[in-house]
Amino acid sequence: MNLRENNTSAAIIRTHAGLAFALAAIALGALPGLAQRNPSLARVHAQRAAELKPSPAVEQGQKTFESNCAFCHGEDATGGRGPDLVRSALVAHDVKGNLIGPVILNGRPDKGMPPQHLSDAEIADVAAFLHFRQMQGVASAHLPENYGLKWLLTGSATAGKDFFNGAGGCRKCHSPTGDLAHVATRYSPLELESQMLYPRGEDHRTVTVTLPSGETIEGPLVHIDEFNVALRDPSGWYRSFPRDQVKVTVHDPLEAHRELLGKLTQADIHNLFAYMETLK
Repeated sequence: MNLRENNTSAAIIRTHAGLAFALAAIALGALPGLAQRNPSLARVHAQRAAELKPSPAVEQGQKTFESNCAFCHGEDATGGRGPDLVRSALVAHDVKGNLIGPVILNGRPDKGMPPQHLSDAEIADVAAFLHFRQMQGVASAHLPENYGLKWLLTGSATAGKDFFNGAGGCRKCHSPTGDLAHVATRYSPLELESQMLYPRGEDHRTVTVTLPSGETIEGPLVHIDEFNVALRDPSGWYRSFPRDQVKVTVHDPLEAHRELLGKLTQADIHNLFAYMETLK
């Protein structure tokens, strides 16, 4: 390995060290919010995105997209009646239209998307446009334009699988053939690593409230602060209790994730992500 390659590898490792926050921010939409609160940062992000120059294929793809797809997905592909394609996991995994093409040609009747009769060249142009829009999104988030799968796949899938089944304890709650089946096709590479480190979604916390009489009531946690706790009991009723009069035990299914995050080494993250990417 020459010095330049060595420096590149070191840069990738350093980037991974600070990537967790950036990944979570992108997935949660926090970076645009930070830019809004910081005009200077917003200008930097806007300039970075503007510096990306579309190729002729991208420009032609934009025209084809606007005339055939924009009425559902929006002129900038960020969604409308149809889903946001800039953050689409399918688009992120697509290579020159190999995944986008079948969807365009066959449609998705179950979701109200009709088939579009485009040529192979038109599909390739549309794919180029969508990939360009994703690059603009990454650039505006202040990450390298080419920060994709090739940058993230620096670990060993075999070691990641061993960690998943062993020291990481992931197998206690997750299954590669259950909740994680095809997970690599449901998220873009950046989103997958973000979800792996900072899982998000609905709040699935439950709470057990023990009354002075010894009676216990358990259900989904609705609200909790230093004064009150509220839950939905098994009958569906909303119940609220003063915290100084009851014993409260919150059950958080993501607690293991938070505990593990502080123990993960860079090698663990690289290897575990490499294994997750095999679950297609």
